[in-house]
Amino acid sequence: MPPLTQLFQLLLHQNSMHVASFFLSILIITFSVFSWNRKKAAAAASEKNFKQIPSPLRLPLIGNLHQLGKLPHRSLRALAGKHGPVMLLRLGRVPTVVVSSAPAAQQVMKAKDLTFASRPPARISNALLYSSDIAVSPYGEYWRKVPRICVLHLLSLKRVQSFRYVREEEAALLVDKIRATVAAAATTSSTVDVSQLVVNLTNDVTCRVAFGRKYSAEGGGAAKIQATLAEFAALLGTVEIGEFVPWLGWIDRLRGLDRRVRNNSRELDAMLERVLEDHCSGNEEGDDLVDVLLSINDKDENVGIALTRSNIKALLLDMFAAGTDTSFTTIDWIMAELIKHPKIMERAQEEVRRVVGSSPNVEEELLEGMYYLKDVVKETLRLHAPIPLLVPRETIEDTQLEGFDIPAKTRVIINAWAIGRDPKLWERAEEFWPERFTNSPIDFRGQYFEFIPFGSGRRGCPGINFAMSVIELVLANLLYHFDWELPHGMKR
Repeated sequence: MPPLTQLFQLLLHQNSMHVASFFLSILIITFSVFSWNRKKAAAAASEKNFKQIPSPLRLPLIGNLHQLGKLPHRSLRALAGKHGPVMLLRLGRVPTVVVSSAPAAQQVMKAKDLTFASRPPARISNALLYSSDIAVSPYGEYWRKVPRICVLHLLSLKRVQSFRYVREEEAALLVDKIRATVAAAATTSSTVDVSQLVVNLTNDVTCRVAFGRKYSAEGGGAAKIQATLAEFAALLGTVEIGEFVPWLGWIDRLRGLDRRVRNNSRELDAMLERVLEDHCSGNEEGDDLVDVLLSINDKDENVGIALTRSNIKALLLDMFAAGTDTSFTTIDWIMAELIKHPKIMERAQEEVRRVVGSSPNVEEELLEGMYYLKDVVKETLRLHAPIPLLVPRETIEDTQLEGFDIPAKTRVIINAWAIGRDPKLWERAEEFWPERFTNSPIDFRGQYFEFIPFGSGRRGCPGINFAMSVIELVLANLLYHFDWELPHGMKR
C-alpha cells in the first residue's frame, strides 16, 4: 500500500471528524474563490458594457457625485452637452444612466417601458410610505394592481370633478385671505408672502380630498399635524448619503436623518390611524379618498388585490405628496414668470376677466374657455418641470438604449428639465413664450416626449387631472381678482 494511502487511512481512523472538517473547509474555500472569480468576471463584463456609454472622468469612491452641484438638473445638462444625451455616471457605488433627449426618453418610457419599469431601493420613502406606495415601489405584482385602483377609484376624471366644490371653496378663501393680508400690510407698508398662502391652499385642498378634513382650520394640535406633513414632504426630497457611499452612512446618523425619519414615521402613522378610526366609526361624513379606499377593501371589489391598513395609509400619503408640492411649485413659477413678463400677464388677465364676466367668483366650468391661460400653464411646465429629474427608474433585465448596453439593476434618470429646454426641439427654447402652444397638439400627458413634466408610461404620474384642476383654478382666481407687480422697485 502506498505511504500516502496509509497516512490517509490512519488519519481517518484516528480523527475522522477533523479530517472531514478539513476537506469541507477546502471545498468551501474552493467554491468561494470560484464564485468570487465569477462575480469579478461578471463585474468586468458589466464594466466593459458600461464603457461603451460616454462617461465623465470620476474620482475614486465618490465617482461623479461631486459634479452634481446644487442644481443637479442644470449640472447634468451641462455634462450631457459634453458627453451626449445618454451618459453613464457613477454616483458613489451606484451606476446611473442619465437620459437627456426625447428619443432616448421615448425608448425608456414607451418602447421599452416594461424593461425600465422598476424603481431602485429607497430607504427613506420605504420607511415613510410603508414600502407599498405607488411612486417608488419596485415593479411587481402589488405595484401592477395599485395604479389601477388609483386610476379607476381615486384619480379618474369623474372622481376629480366630484371634488370641484372643495377647490372652489378653498380658492375663494385664498382670495379673502390675500385681501385681508394686503389690507393689514398696507398699514405697515410691508409686503405680502402670497407663496405661503398658496402652500396652505394646496395643503388644505389635498387634506380635504384625501383625509376628509383640513388641519389648518383645527385648534389644538393643528400646528403639530401641519409640521408633521411638512417634515414628511421635506424628508421625501432628502438625499441619503449612505445610499451612494455606504462607508459614509454614519454622516446620515450624525446629521440626525435616521432620527428624523423614525420620528416622522411614528407621527404620520398615529395621525393616519386617527383618520382611519374616525372614518370606520362613522365620525366623518362625506366621500373622501379614505371612504373610497375603505369601501374597496370592505366590498372586496374585483381589483385583484386586498388592501391592508398599511396599503391604505401609503396611498393616502402618496396622494398628499403628489397633490401639494407639485401644484404649489407650478403656481409659484407661473406667477414668477407672469410678473417678469407684464404683456403676457396682461393678455392672460384680459382673457380671464372676459370669460368670467361680472361673476364674483371664478367657477371651474369657465376654465374650458381660457385657452391662453392653459398655454401659460404649459409653457411654465416646459421651462420649470415640477420634478426636473423624474423619479429614478431601474432596469429589470439587461437591455440596450440608443445602441448602448445597459445591464439589469442599473439606475436610470430622465432629465425632463433639459429635454423641455432642448433647442433642437423648441424654438426660442430658453424664453417664456406661451404662444408656442397656440393651436399646437403638444400636451403634457405623456404622448409627446419632448414635453414630459409628469413622466410617461407605466410610471407616469396618475394625478395629472387632480393637479391641473387645482393649478388652473387658483391661477385664474389670482389673475381675476388682483393686479400684480414686484415689490419695492425690484427689476424684472
